Amino acid sequence: MEGPVMLTFLQQPWPWYIAGPLIGLTVPALLILGNKTFGISSSLRHICASCIPANISYFKYDWKNEAWNLFFVFGIFLGGLITAQLFTDPNPVEVAPALAEELAGYGIVDYDNLVPEDILNWQSLFTLKGFFLMVVGGFLVGFGTRYAGGCTSGHAIMGLSNLQWPSLIATVCFMIGGFILANLILPLILSL
Repeated sequence: MEGPVMLTFLQQPWPWYIAGPLIGLTVPALLILGNKTFGISSSLRHICASCIPANISYFKYDWKNEAWNLFFVFGIFLGGLITAQLFTDPNPVEVAPALAEELAGYGIVDYDNLVPEDILNWQSLFTLKGFFLMVVGGFLVGFGTRYAGGCTSGHAIMGLSNLQWPSLIATVCFMIGGFILANLILPLILSL
């Protein structure tokens, strides 16, 4: 592939039959590399254990054994920066006409970014709708991750692959919660 063709290829969403197996191959790769567990939320614990010299038992473990996870998360961050600078499609996000019509009813009409600036910006943070979406939503994600003992990537990718019953329960609850939020709660919040 030549330069512009390769750039065009990288700017497009990858189909499920490429992205899915690549994600799935992380599990055998981690098992081959020494039975490591995969998850993003545990990285915050590793960062706190390495940076906070506290007498808290939760942070007293050998975090250096999990340093690979910190490099992985840094790679996600770095990959996001590179993608945003080099591979972002300059065209507005394509939204299905029926969804665009429904969102317009909530005042969301700007699709220039992946996240609509109509609702997620510094000005809307100080509104009731923005507070619910950013602050309460962020708290619930953090609380849910800790309460469930991991995030969606840890449970749905690694836990299910290892046939762990708690991961199956957590993943089913993630899906049910996401369905309820997207179809019942989010329209109420967007109506504020």
